[in-house]
Amino acid sequence: MMAEKRSDLLGDVAGYYAAKLAEHGETAKGVDWNGEESQVLRFFQLSKIILETDETFSVNDLGCGYGALRKYLSGRYPSFTYTGIDVAPEMIHAAELQCGPDPAARFVVGSEPDTVADYGIASGIFNVRMGRDDPEWLEYIENALDIMDRTSRRGFAFNCLTSYSDAAKMRDTLYYADPGILFDRCKRRYSRNVALLHDYGLYEFTILVRK
Repeated sequence: MMAEKRSDLLGDVAGYYAAKLAEHGETAKGVDWNGEESQVLRFFQLSKIILETDETFSVNDLGCGYGALRKYLSGRYPSFTYTGIDVAPEMIHAAELQCGPDPAARFVVGSEPDTVADYGIASGIFNVRMGRDDPEWLEYIENALDIMDRTSRRGFAFNCLTSYSDAAKMRDTLYYADPGILFDRCKRRYSRNVALLHDYGLYEFTILVRK
C-alpha cells in the first residue's frame, strides 16, 4: 500500500474512533464494541497467545483505544510491561488518564509499535473499513499483520469479523474477513504454529500466531 494512501486511511480511522470516544467516553462503545461482556470475551480469546507464566513478559497493543486490554491483563498476570499504540491522539490521552502513573505501561500515538515485544495483540482494528473496497482493506490488514510479525518475538493475535456472518445482519461499512484466507497467510508467511478460534459465539474469529 502506497504511503500516501495508507496515511489517508489511518487519518480516517483516527477521526472515526475519536468521534466514538467523544460520544461514548471510555467504554466499550467508545471503541465501537456493543458492550463490556463481548469486549472481555474477545480479550480472553486474544490473550490465549500468552503462555501461562509467572515471569515478566511484554505486550504491544496495536489499536489500544483507552487501554482496556491493559486493565484486563493486569487482572490475570502478575507482571508484564505494556505498550499501547493508537492512531487517535484522543484515545492515547484517555488511556494515559485512565492508567495513571505506571512505570510498566506507556502509550504512543502511531500506527505501529516503536519497539519489539514478546507478544502483539490487535483487537477490532480490522472491522470498520472506512469506505474502502475489499482489496484495499485486505491490503491494509496484510500490511498490519506484517508489522505485528516484525514487532513480536513469541507471537501475535488478532481478530476480525467473519465472512460467515448472517447475510441479513452484515453492514456495508464493516469488513468481514475470510478466516481461511488469513489463516493460510499466517501459516505460510509467519509460523507453522497457527490457531484459528471460531467457536466463541460472536460473529468473528481470532487467530493466534505462535513463533
